[in-house]
Amino acid sequence: MSDTIELLEAIGRNATLRHASADELAPILEQAKASAALKSAVAAGDSSLLSEEFGHKPNHSPQISNSPGHEEDEPDHDDDDKPHHPSEPGHGASHKHTPHKQ
Repeated sequence: MSDTIELLEAIGRNATLRHASADELAPILEQAKASAALKSAVAAGDSSLLSEEFGHKPNHSPQISNSPGHEEDEPDHDDDDKPHHPSEPGHGASHKHTPHKQ
């Protein structure tokens, strides 16, 4: 397997080889004594053929989520039941209250 990884690294580093066709790579892989899995993967253009050689095991998604829980979205509850409203602009403590005419 280490030879396969080294060959893949060498192909990736060389722009000529990286963009070469399967027909162009075949004699190079043969000369380098590449594994049958690597030769098959290059010929078929299917990297999944290397899975067995690399010992690939399916990666299953976890059943839990990495997103934050709802407890962060809940408002803080104080001991009083009065709703908290921000003061409106112009209606602060220094503003004189004028009675409404009816």
